[in-house]
Amino acid sequence: MKYNIEYYLKNSEIASKEFATFTQKQVDLIVEAVAKIGIEYSEEFAKLAVEETGMGKWEDKVEKNLLSTQYIYEDIKNLKTVGVISNNKESQIMEIAHPLGPILAIIPVTNPTSTLMFKILIALKTRNPIIISLPFRAKKVCSYVAKKLLEVAIETGAPKNVIQWVSTPNREMTRLMMRDNRLALILATGGKSLVTAAYSSGTPALGVGPGNVPVLIDSSFDIKFAVEQIIRSKTFDNGTICASEQAIIIEKKKTKELLKALEDANAYLLKEQEIPRLEEVVYDKKRENMSGEIVGKSANYIANLANINVPENTSLLVAKQTKIGKEYPLSSEILAPVIALYEVADFSEALKIAMKINQHGGKGHTATIFSNDESKIREYSICMDASRIIVNSPSSQGAVGGLCNNLSPSLTLGCGSGGRTSTTDNISARHLLNIQRIAKPKIKKKSFDFKNLFLKSEKVQAVI
Repeated sequence: MKYNIEYYLKNSEIASKEFATFTQKQVDLIVEAVAKIGIEYSEEFAKLAVEETGMGKWEDKVEKNLLSTQYIYEDIKNLKTVGVISNNKESQIMEIAHPLGPILAIIPVTNPTSTLMFKILIALKTRNPIIISLPFRAKKVCSYVAKKLLEVAIETGAPKNVIQWVSTPNREMTRLMMRDNRLALILATGGKSLVTAAYSSGTPALGVGPGNVPVLIDSSFDIKFAVEQIIRSKTFDNGTICASEQAIIIEKKKTKELLKALEDANAYLLKEQEIPRLEEVVYDKKRENMSGEIVGKSANYIANLANINVPENTSLLVAKQTKIGKEYPLSSEILAPVIALYEVADFSEALKIAMKINQHGGKGHTATIFSNDESKIREYSICMDASRIIVNSPSSQGAVGGLCNNLSPSLTLGCGSGGRTSTTDNISARHLLNIQRIAKPKIKKKSFDFKNLFLKSEKVQAVI
């Protein structure tokens, strides 16, 4: 079957040439107008996303939509992205910002409207036209959002095809587009196979690896407070953020206190005989991945699916575990209000368990710790192969930045080499620029005596 990728790429090329001529003032007016419309419609977009996908909570998706518009706008509004962006007279280096060119953005079904608006805003800020590959299960709401944002962008002076989207999502078409050399960059947030395809396409890509986030609660920390933050994060939008906690690690002497705090927060501790039934419904052993049927669903929905009777107000399903690996499904990433619980003898054993969880499907992403001991926080951080260590705060809200800390707000979280991605940063507009550097001589001379620029070691003298 032939797919019409030519239409989208040709339109993007035309838009790219026009957009490259825009001034900073023109760009900033467009970005401000688009951000405002995203903020204005944040509730409507959230409700439509839940209605179409059946995932998450609309109230929490409103917060995600505001993060991707209001917080992102505040973060990038004063960023220089056109022409000379710095001129350091001391180093004699001037930096000039250029757009990359057409960008292909892959959108996940778990966070469709927020990720869509985030990627559109940072692309517009950097004068890059964007082509959007929509998730099949959220194609209606994403098409609606993209259309709204495009209309206001054009009204504010943006090129006609600065935002495009494939209204009928098709994976093969997306893969063909990825490999086209007219594409400048792929912003890949989505399923593992698509992210892998993006990195192997031959086109530069910025993507996200999977998360399997351990949360270590140090015995000296306030257990009740830690549990409140974990519940806040893990139940947020029914656990659809990949930086949400997947396993609690606690010293045995604090288990009783932890379980009481979990009970007070309406979490349900599974009985030993209930755990296999939960594993059956949350994990697809053939695919060696979480089951798509439970992603973003409530604790009650999942418990009913597993034929487990829980109170109606149950917030979180907690399962005690002792082992980690493919044979133990609950030690893996589950994007739903389900969490593993590991009891350990001391901090040293806690570190070992956290490292194993981190290595089991979460390398490069995020790890969390609750502790007041700086030496333990540092030791934990050094041991983890994680791009961000979230301290004494909810992991989901902490990792995306801007809410609980000063990380750059983002809906695309780099996972570095550990997660097989190209950066550990929270992706933002800064990553969508080609920076040209004009380097002037350190000393004003017509010619250089290169021999005198080097130390006079015997080895150097021999080379000279």
